Amino acid sequence: MFRPASRILFCSTLILVAACSTEETVTTTAEVVPAPVNSELSLQTLSTKPWLVTGGDVLVEVTLPANTNPAQLQVTLNGAPIANQFRAVSSLRMQALLTGLALGDSTLQASLGPNSTPVSLLLTNYPSTGPIISGPHELPFYCQTEEFVTVSGESLGAPVDTDCSVDTRVDYVYWSVGEQEFKPWIKPASDVVTDEEFAQNEQAEDIAQISVNGAEPIPFIVRVETGTANRAIYEIAMLHDPVSSQPDTWNRSERWNGKLVYTHGGGCRGGWYQQGNSTGGVMRQGLFEQGYAVVSSTLNVFGQNCNDLLASETHIMVKERFIEHYGVPIYTIATGASGGSYQSHQTADNYPGVFDGIIVSSSFSDVASSTIFTLADARLLHNYFTAVNPESFTLEQQRAVAGFGSWGSIANLSKGAARLDPIYEFDTPLEEQGGEVSIAALENLRYSTSVPDGIRATVYDHTINVYGTVADTLVAQRPLDNAGVQYGLAALNEGAISPQQFIDLNRDIGGFDRDMNHVPERHYADPSAAKVAIESGRILYGGAGLAETPVIDYRSYTDHREGGDIHMIVHQFSTRQRLRQANGNADNHVMLVGGAWGFTAEEPDLGEIFRQMDSWLMGIANDRTDTEAPLKVVRNKPASLNDACWDNTDGAHLRLEQLQSFAGTSRCNELYPAYPTPRHVAGAPLANNIVSCRLRALSPADYNVGLSEEQWTQLHTVFPEGVCDWSLGDASEARYQGTWLSFGPSPVNRF
Repeated sequence: MFRPASRILFCSTLILVAACSTEETVTTTAEVVPAPVNSELSLQTLSTKPWLVTGGDVLVEVTLPANTNPAQLQVTLNGAPIANQFRAVSSLRMQALLTGLALGDSTLQASLGPNSTPVSLLLTNYPSTGPIISGPHELPFYCQTEEFVTVSGESLGAPVDTDCSVDTRVDYVYWSVGEQEFKPWIKPASDVVTDEEFAQNEQAEDIAQISVNGAEPIPFIVRVETGTANRAIYEIAMLHDPVSSQPDTWNRSERWNGKLVYTHGGGCRGGWYQQGNSTGGVMRQGLFEQGYAVVSSTLNVFGQNCNDLLASETHIMVKERFIEHYGVPIYTIATGASGGSYQSHQTADNYPGVFDGIIVSSSFSDVASSTIFTLADARLLHNYFTAVNPESFTLEQQRAVAGFGSWGSIANLSKGAARLDPIYEFDTPLEEQGGEVSIAALENLRYSTSVPDGIRATVYDHTINVYGTVADTLVAQRPLDNAGVQYGLAALNEGAISPQQFIDLNRDIGGFDRDMNHVPERHYADPSAAKVAIESGRILYGGAGLAETPVIDYRSYTDHREGGDIHMIVHQFSTRQRLRQANGNADNHVMLVGGAWGFTAEEPDLGEIFRQMDSWLMGIANDRTDTEAPLKVVRNKPASLNDACWDNTDGAHLRLEQLQSFAGTSRCNELYPAYPTPRHVAGAPLANNIVSCRLRALSPADYNVGLSEEQWTQLHTVFPEGVCDWSLGDASEARYQGTWLSFGPSPVNRF
């Protein structure tokens, strides 16, 4: 079921055709590296996979064999000739933007005359509102087009259908010298704006200047397209001269470098049943100064959509729109922090070719494991330390059991577990609250014991198309398990807690029922949910598309924050460990800690990351050797791009180029120590990707301290079925099933 990634071009080809190629290399210099020429006639889609076309439009390309006369080309769509719609983009490549495709299947066929063998491509078209791979639409779904404020300060207005669609619009804004903000650019009355009319415009003196990659300054005017796809609102922004003609598939803005950045928003809590009223942000001066176009959508903000599968589907559909409107980008970078990192990691791994490189911050591997396991355990510990046994553990002992760098993270992360809890109650303490929704209109629709068919505001129920339901209920199954987990094991072995404290903790910590109520028993994962989470990539694998994707992971350090923080550096190391397990190395993964993350002279380090990623991706794009993609990625990594941290003590900002590791003795380890999660303290592997551990009998070898005969008897009573043997992997024995999986309606690679 694995499908090879399509690098640089987002394309698919016929079975008889070699990999996607271009006649000339992409380069930022004058040098042109020869590329191989196809020996066969080929057809391919450029804007999306041929089986995932949406909105009736698709950009296609015909590649001719060498020494072919283009006049011989014959192309039909469902039998009707359409060769006249194709235009030459090079001597051997012809492209067309097909429009008006009917829903369902269409056949595109090309030949070189009556004596040649034709080649065909099946195109399958879905509505622009989706879905294509994420399963049935979630209901209810709250439209927010009227709440969405465009860059010009106007509402998008009421949706035109029940799927929250709006008509696509284009706005021009400029950076105001006087007000230091973006303001609408008012076009003169004439349809064609001359340079003289532009200069005489009353706004001209207020328009700031911007320099792209050090070139001569130009007016800081941004063109922003706003529309809807997959029930999401998207924005596409790029520098563009409004005096020029409108850019299209083959006529790019002269102020765009041909490269694309897809931004994301973070969060998760409350991220369901809504369209969202903000994107991940496209008005990024630092990116414009490097020449990028920037795109994002409301369903790529995890605080509005906490479902990585739906996020990936939206990536696919929004990028399709971009390519059809502006052409194929040289490459696409995904970037985002926290919930944005989930999406970047998982789309790159599960749907290779959508992104060519990723730049993430405050990162996690995914929401299903690295985040949820930690939040659920924190809520159990918080309840134990505050309600079950509030007297027996000092604050330092509580921190040692949790593993966190800050004791405050126990309560902080307990609150974060609200994303697993479907029930809101007015008098429930914040640390035990649930039922979070972002839309007031949804509050009275929430599930409760008195409203059993209400909406369940949880990560699992928002992902019900993947996990399925518990038999005879509307409740989603969940891949959440703590059977056999020895909470506080490392704290016991380090002498931080006593054997009796360890026994009492594990006897009384309990688990959660389906509604996240505390119960005395441990909770068990639904076997099918645990299996699908691993097989479908909801739990990040790391060995599919990510194996050949450059990754730069940067962060500010928050582990010692007094009030606690979920964005702990350990999650960064969990991702790296998964890459190592899947690929044998993590040489495509660069970690940077403590930088000055901006694009300015005072905070230059984020701008430098994007320049380094550009160098990396262009090196890969121009590498025409037959080397396998993962090795090609490593070979083209810039020599100056390595793991590093910054020493900011005493006002300094000193870059230390050192391998970042979870445990070590380097200066970076001293400056930015990593701490375990409760599950790591219990013996789980650094990768933290096991849903349900395999159980084995208790063994004295687990404990560095002596246990009395009575304590040993108590421990057997606490763990009658045994304890986790983390070395044996997940009890489901599930394995990743491959890329480009679908949960419907597309039947291709149907899970």
